[in-house]
Amino acid sequence: MSAGRLQDKSIVITGAASGLGRAMALTFAAEGADVVVGDVRPDPREGGDPTVDLIERAGGSGVFVEADASRWDDIDRLVTTAVERRGRLDVMVNNAIIAGRHSKGLLETEPEDWDAIMDVGLRGVFLCCKRAVQQMLGQEPVAEARGRVINISSQHGMVGSPGHVAYCTAKGGVINLTHQLAVDFGPQGVIVNGLAPGKILVRQDSEEVLAYSHARTPFSRLGRPTDVAAAALFLASDECTYVSGINLLVDGGWMAY
Repeated sequence: MSAGRLQDKSIVITGAASGLGRAMALTFAAEGADVVVGDVRPDPREGGDPTVDLIERAGGSGVFVEADASRWDDIDRLVTTAVERRGRLDVMVNNAIIAGRHSKGLLETEPEDWDAIMDVGLRGVFLCCKRAVQQMLGQEPVAEARGRVINISSQHGMVGSPGHVAYCTAKGGVINLTHQLAVDFGPQGVIVNGLAPGKILVRQDSEEVLAYSHARTPFSRLGRPTDVAAAALFLASDECTYVSGINLLVDGGWMAY
C-alpha cells in the first residue's frame, strides 16, 4: 500500500469487528495505520469476513484482540498490544457499545438493562480513556500531539430520544467526559474529541425507524459507515492539531433541524 494520511500510526479501535468500528478500521488501515481490532468476537454481526482478514487482503496491517470494553484487563491488553507492535499508541477510538434489547424507556428499563449499557457505553469509555492517556503522557509528541482519543458519542447524547433512557444518558456522559479530558490533558499534548453519528445504515431497520430517521434528517439520504470513517480519519490524522474538545456531528443535519 502507498503511504497514507495515517502512515505507521498505531491505532486501537474497540468494537471494531462490526459496524462503524469495522468501517473505521478498514479506512485507517487503508491510510497506512497499524490497527488493533478489539471486540468480543472476530466475525461481523452484519455478515462477511473478519475485519482483520479484509485489512490483510488489501495489504494493510492489523491484528484482532479479543476484548470486552468494560474490563480493565482487556483494555490494557489492547493498548499493550499496540505498543508492542509499534512502540506507542497514537490513537484510541472508543467505539464499543451495547444497546439493542437493553435500550428502552424509563419504566421498562430494569437495573440490569441500565448496567449493561453503562458498563460498556460509559464506564468502558472511561476505562479506555484512562488507559490510553496513561500511555500517551509518556510518549514524545508527533505533530504537537502525544496522542489522540476519539470517543464515539451520538446526537442522542445531546437530545432526548423517545424510549432510550440508558443509551441517551450514556452518550451524554461520553460527550461531557470528552470535554473534561480535553481540558485536563490538552496542556500535555493529548487531543480528545467526540464524534457523534446520526442515523447510519449498518443493519436492517424497521420501516418505522427508517421513516422517522428520514423525517429528522435534512440531507437527501441517511448515513453510511464510510461517512463516519471519513470524519474519524480527520480526527485521527496529524491535520487535527488545534481541534480539541469538540463533539463532531456526522448526522446529515439532524441536530440542525
